[in-house]
Parts: sequence; structure tokens; C-alpha cells
Amino acid sequence: MQISVQRLSPVELELEIHIPVESVKAEFDKAYVTLGKRAHVKGFRPGKAPRDVLKKLFGPQVVNDVANAIVNDTLPKALTEQNLTPISQPAVEAGKIDVKEPFSYKARFEVQPEIADVKYEGFELYRPKVEVLDASVEEQLEGLRQRHAALKAPEPARAAKEGDVATIDFTLSMDGKEVEGGGGEGVQLELGSGQALPEIDAALLGKNVGDEASAEHTFPDTHPRKDFQGKKGSFKIKLTDLKERVPPALDDDFAKDIGFETLIALRADVHTKLEKLAKDRSETVLAEQIIAKLNELNPCDVPPTLVEQQCHIMEQELAMQARRAGQRFTKEQAEALHNHVHEDASRKVRAGLLMAAIAKKHEFKVTEEDIEKGLAELAEETGKNVAKLRAEYREKTKRDILVGMILEDKILDFIETKSKIIDGDPPAAAKEAAADAAASKDDKTEEKKEA
Repeated sequence: MQISVQRLSPVELELEIHIPVESVKAEFDKAYVTLGKRAHVKGFRPGKAPRDVLKKLFGPQVVNDVANAIVNDTLPKALTEQNLTPISQPAVEAGKIDVKEPFSYKARFEVQPEIADVKYEGFELYRPKVEVLDASVEEQLEGLRQRHAALKAPEPARAAKEGDVATIDFTLSMDGKEVEGGGGEGVQLELGSGQALPEIDAALLGKNVGDEASAEHTFPDTHPRKDFQGKKGSFKIKLTDLKERVPPALDDDFAKDIGFETLIALRADVHTKLEKLAKDRSETVLAEQIIAKLNELNPCDVPPTLVEQQCHIMEQELAMQARRAGQRFTKEQAEALHNHVHEDASRKVRAGLLMAAIAKKHEFKVTEEDIEKGLAELAEETGKNVAKLRAEYREKTKRDILVGMILEDKILDFIETKSKIIDGDPPAAAKEAAADAAASKDDKTEEKKEA
């Protein structure tokens, strides 16, 4: 077997592989022996049909089988011999094959670019100030009160307003006919929260228990029910019950109810958590600037396959967010979304390749101690038991995600030590560049949590 390698671009190679005639003949012989054992040919006992007869009946099939067999056997060996790792499925272009002639074929595939040197020293980076305002603590405490609020009927009775929890019975009609399965009884919703259609919210505001109301809504063309798409629906609604939220007093008793000894201890916990969030945001802004600088100072081609994979991940995340908000992308919206995220995906892939080159040059490793520390941090973030997480992350895919996160953090920390760090928010231009870097660190954190 003879192999020649041609680099078509920094991220695309082509192998041309030549197979000697002896090997081709041996593969044909093997194919006809195998075929002769299983072929049923009229007039011959199983396994006794002459090769000439088999060739006449099955010649084209054998030619294809032999070509595929040779490629499947020799291509992995050629890749190993040349120390090549494709990141896309090789596209094979086979030449004509004949038992009396040598055989050759070409295989084209993408590879990671050869990155000899990466500029990563001397960056000027800005670290936003970590500050927790008293107003932020009070806002969080008020949120806790609201989440633990009791639902009680207003005294004295009054009309419905935003924030109330209404219980309704309703029907839906289209084209003058009631839609089967389109209504409900005893349905609870919080007015003004977005749980109900805006028209229903508006119709209920100002109503008293026992009042009836009506609302109309035109359903979008993207509605999951095809029989609703683009049609106008009429709702008849009856307000059957009304409750208001009555939050508890912000005192030691409330603090004890949610697991703290005193209100002071609760305030301290809220402050600590807000401080951690502020530190995380500050580090994320710093990481975004590093990614932007790496892309700016180290232009290089990126493999299209990796970019498309990253696009797919980002599009799935955005589609999931849309579904949670009750939205669905049309085909045209999905295409526009793909075009929008493509450049962002290219930057993420390029930054990943550059950081991988830095890790290789400086021989960064992820130890078991690093993994244990990462699991402990993940347990703190998610509230899960460390032992359970340790068992979950024995699975290869999850473990690879965790290792990738830890390695990226090491590289970012390393680049920080080689940079000039200025305390304060980055200037507008740096903010814009960092935003364009697409918060690679945050996305991978979410992948780790979801895994």
C-alpha cells in the first residue's frame, strides 16, 4: 500500500491510496469464495458453481463489494500510519477496480488546523468590581417572602387585580362552535404573570367572584395545534374564586421556617450567595475578553464540521428557551437563527482550538484531585449529593464535559497570570468584543449542569 497526502486547506486533507494488484486479486478471490459458499445457482449444488458462472451472475455486485472491502480495510490503517485523526466522515472517491490492475482511491476529510504558536501574553483585561448592594439583598428577601406567601381571600372582598390568583371556568369557540377539549374548569392562574393569554388577563382584571367575561384571541400560524393556526378563538370565562398573596413578616420566625436560626443568618446567607454570583459574573466577563482577544490575535481557519456541530448545540439551546416560553420557530426563523449563530459558533470553535494548543504546549493535565474539586463545586451549585454526582460522572460523556470545563478554567487562569488586569468595567469597545465572544464559559457550565 502506497499513501500520498495532500493538504487542500489548513483544515482539509486528501489521501491518495494505491493498492497493489496482488492485494486486489486476493480480495477478489476471497469475495468469490465467500459468494460461492452462500449463492444458490440453478443447476449447481451449493458451493459448486464455477467462478465464471458466479461472475456472469454477480460480477457488478462483487466489484462493488471488493472496492468497499479494500477501502474499509486499508483506510483506517493509512490514517494510523500517517498519524491522522479526521473530524469529519471521509468522503471516498474510488477509481476503477479490476482483478488484473492495481486499485487506487482518494479520501478527503477535515482535520484540526496545525497551530504552531498562540499569542496569549500581555492582554489588557478588565475585571468588573464585585459589589453586593443592600438593595439587592432586600430584593432577594422580598422574593423569598413572596414565594412563601399564603393564598387568602381578600378581606373585604374586592375586584381582581394583577398578582391575584384567580380560579376560572372557561370554554373556547371557533367559527361559532365550541372546541372539544379547548376549555377547562377550576383552572388557576396568576393575573399579570404571563400564565394566561393577555386577552384573558385583561378580561379578568376588575371582575368580582361570580362575574363572567369574554375575550378573543387570534392564534399564531405556529400554534402546535394545526386546527388552531391563524384562527380567531372566542373565550367565555367565569371567575369562580379569587385569592391574594399574603407574605409572612420578615422576622426571625420566617427565617426559622426556611431553615435559618435568625433573620441575621438569613441575610448573611443571601449576601454570600449574591457575592458568589457577582464573582462568577466578573470572572465570566474576564473570560469573554480572553476569548475575544484570542480570536482577534490568532486568526486561523476552523473546520466547518466543528462549526456546524457548535451551531447545532446553540440552536438547540435557543429552541429549548423558546419552547419554555411557549414559542416555536418556523422554518424561515430557524434558517435565520442558523445564519445568526454561525459566526458566533466559529469564534467559539476557534477559541477552543487555540486553548487546546496552549494546553498541549504547556502539558496541562486534569488530575483526580481536580475532578473531585469540580464535583464538590457542582454539588454546591446544584444541591446534589457529591457521592451521587461521582457515580453519575463515571459515564464517559459526562466525565468528558467535566474534564473539559476544568481544563478550560486552568487555561483561562493561566492566561490571566500572563495579562494585565485592570479593576473596573471594560470600556464600551471591549464590552462589545467580549459580548461577541459569546460567553463560551457560561455555555459549557450549563452543559456540565445539564449532563
